[in-house]
Amino acid sequence: MIRLRFSPLVPVGARLLAAATAVSTGCAAADTPDAPRNLPKLVAEVCAGCHGPKLEGAAGPSLVDDTWKFGGDDARIAESIRRGHPAGGMPPFGGSLPEKDIRGLVVYLRELAGKAALHRTPPPRPNAETVTASRLHAYRIETAVADLQEPWSLAFLPDGRSLVTEKRGTLRIISGGVAGAPVAGTPEVDTDGQAGLFDVVPHPDYARNGWIYLVFADPQKNAEGRTVAMTAVVRGRIQDNTWADQAVIYRAPLETYRRAGGVHFGGRLTFDRAGFLFFSIGERGQQADAQNLALPNGKIHRLHDDGRVPADNPFVGKTGALPSIWSYGHRNPQGLRVDPASGWLWAHEHGPRGGDELNRIQAGRNYGWPVATFGINYDGTAITELTTRADLESPVTFWTPSIAPCGLSIYTGERFPKWKNNHFVSSLAAEELRRLKLKDGKVVEQEIIFKGLGRLRDVSTGPDGLLYVLLPDRVTRLVPAAR
Repeated sequence: MIRLRFSPLVPVGARLLAAATAVSTGCAAADTPDAPRNLPKLVAEVCAGCHGPKLEGAAGPSLVDDTWKFGGDDARIAESIRRGHPAGGMPPFGGSLPEKDIRGLVVYLRELAGKAALHRTPPPRPNAETVTASRLHAYRIETAVADLQEPWSLAFLPDGRSLVTEKRGTLRIISGGVAGAPVAGTPEVDTDGQAGLFDVVPHPDYARNGWIYLVFADPQKNAEGRTVAMTAVVRGRIQDNTWADQAVIYRAPLETYRRAGGVHFGGRLTFDRAGFLFFSIGERGQQADAQNLALPNGKIHRLHDDGRVPADNPFVGKTGALPSIWSYGHRNPQGLRVDPASGWLWAHEHGPRGGDELNRIQAGRNYGWPVATFGINYDGTAITELTTRADLESPVTFWTPSIAPCGLSIYTGERFPKWKNNHFVSSLAAEELRRLKLKDGKVVEQEIIFKGLGRLRDVSTGPDGLLYVLLPDRVTRLVPAAR
């Protein structure tokens, strides 16, 4: 089938030619010409006969061991599928498979190869009693705060306390390693589906003004009396464990709200060095909305700290565009940080099945969803043949299989000196903490620091220089240890 390396001793040519015929005849009988093919089914029909039921090798070589004679990047794998390598026994499939399906096959093979790699070399799964060795530092993992329920965001205050949000709508103050009772009077929150209370971020000048910012799924009643929701931002102060002085920083027009609950709220907020605040809103499961500048969802927004629209925002004064928009074409950005060294704004977002992205966010740019993606539909069918286009921003890196990134930190501490300025990504589905080293805006190294401790919604550098990670029921921290 679609192999980029061949052994001349393996007589696969006749079988591959028969498979190509099956694609152009037998598969056509099952699927109409315009219908997307189910990729697992297509792979089973076309590939398994030569490469084994799990594609780990049979008469033909393995397709999941990440060894590629003719190049292993997505473009060259797709070209091998399209044009084949007849001298090695592989026929071309470009005449029988549409580009969307070729793209989908690449994603599906990436997914299988990624899972196989994790099986071959399982990542660390640390516990409190052992020292875990990563490539650059050894560490112990310890509980900083226990007895939480789905903590979503962690923020540190200059007086030594910290704040944590829980998805189900509670905000708590942490003092002395103990989470207090929920802060009273916080906003009403939609908590159905992926909705909830998301980010908590103190103002950069919190010590002087006391402002705390919350991002959450805001439930409202529409004109028909139905409950609808959209991501909103407020700020307030905490006085005697009560939310006070609330001011709305961003609430989208009511007519743009979508049904309550559901998916893809985004929900991250960060400040840049100039004091502007950025926040993300996912496309709420409405793919086309991400490309519509008249709608708030599928965008990253930029405002002054009091909610005013900056005069130099890229769409200010443009007919049919919301002036708060900074970038668009996003699916569900749940990581958002400014690099303190470079000042660059970074975001990661959930792709569909495969294609989770890390992006450098720039003013007015289109990040492609759903016009271009490195992922496929959850049912295994292709979304589009495009991974990029001249007018779209390509991701700095992407993850297939999906890791479901949720939470981003750029390490600024001194306790792990070799991690300085590295990006750390926490993830939901993969249950991973990943480290990324970047150079000149490109990812040059990745490492799974640990895996398998549950869904991770946030990661942050503490003022003590330790790395804090939210597990499903507690806050943990990584502490340097001797190997």
